[in-house]
Amino acid sequence: MLWFIGLGLEGIDGTSPSTLKILKKAKTIYFENFTSPMPKSEQTKIKKVAGRRFKIAPRWLVEDGKVILAEAKKGTVVLLAYGDPYIATTHIELRTRARQEKIRTSTIHAASAISSLVGECGLQYYKIGRPVTIMREQKSWSTVYYTIYENMIKGLHSILILEYDSSANFFLGPKDGISSLLFSENAQRRSVISESTFGIVASRIGAKNQDITAGKLSSLLKADFGKPPHTIIIPGRMHFTELDALKMSAKCLDEPFDNSGIQKISDQMLFKYVPKARKALDEVIRIFKDDKGLQSVIDNAQRYIDDAERFQSDGKEELAILSIGYAEGLIDALRLSKGIDPWT
Repeated sequence: MLWFIGLGLEGIDGTSPSTLKILKKAKTIYFENFTSPMPKSEQTKIKKVAGRRFKIAPRWLVEDGKVILAEAKKGTVVLLAYGDPYIATTHIELRTRARQEKIRTSTIHAASAISSLVGECGLQYYKIGRPVTIMREQKSWSTVYYTIYENMIKGLHSILILEYDSSANFFLGPKDGISSLLFSENAQRRSVISESTFGIVASRIGAKNQDITAGKLSSLLKADFGKPPHTIIIPGRMHFTELDALKMSAKCLDEPFDNSGIQKISDQMLFKYVPKARKALDEVIRIFKDDKGLQSVIDNAQRYIDDAERFQSDGKEELAILSIGYAEGLIDALRLSKGIDPWT
């Protein structure tokens, strides 16, 4: 038997009598410490219940899973985790493997800091987009950047989880996370993030010293958020009730506002390339206005530009990009064959 038990936000003190009963009868109790650390005081409390049956499970032990599954075939094993046990995909995979090996599984769900911080910040949960983790490695930052972009286009809020490395007792700080976003903007240049972007830093959600600070990223870079763990939220479009709730829930360094007005990348391209293509075509028409042999090429280029604008207005950005590409191709064909440069 393999139990997946969430400790919620309060740890062992918040568990039910039925959960304590399971812990007392379990053969082995593992606590995975790679999604969230367990304070020594909490370990002491659990050891009073479990004694020597309590073990800390590093990431490799849970990911490998063989030891845990082998023990679960012989007796009751518990895997403890702060929050809800299935916030971590590693736990879902372990449960799947257990079921494949005909091992009985059961679950006790609990509140997660990730889900709880949404309400604590006064935001509406159904407006949360895809969450993503900010890591130390620079190569991963573009994934975070474009996740925020995709969420913003839909008006959704982005939850940015900050890296935690249990083996090194490392927490990525909010300021480092914000700096990585600004670095990504400088590299990608899609006008998604700036120092004027409004953000929220939720710290130690569920703890007595919980803190929520909100403001422009430039203001947050100057703030002190205290000890980890922290989570960053980049809001999308906020309902007026969210704005009101955020003012009551957080220390606002700046007046809360929407992060709206983000343009799709396709629109950014079209707003740049359509006028450029029209200007180049006007130059082609000026040069070859008396050449009837080129009229069909010019007419087709004109139609493709018109199609691009129509497709864009209809929300068919892919077709718009294709159309403007065809128009540019025809103009370039004239440039190469006739030795002109209408793009200058």
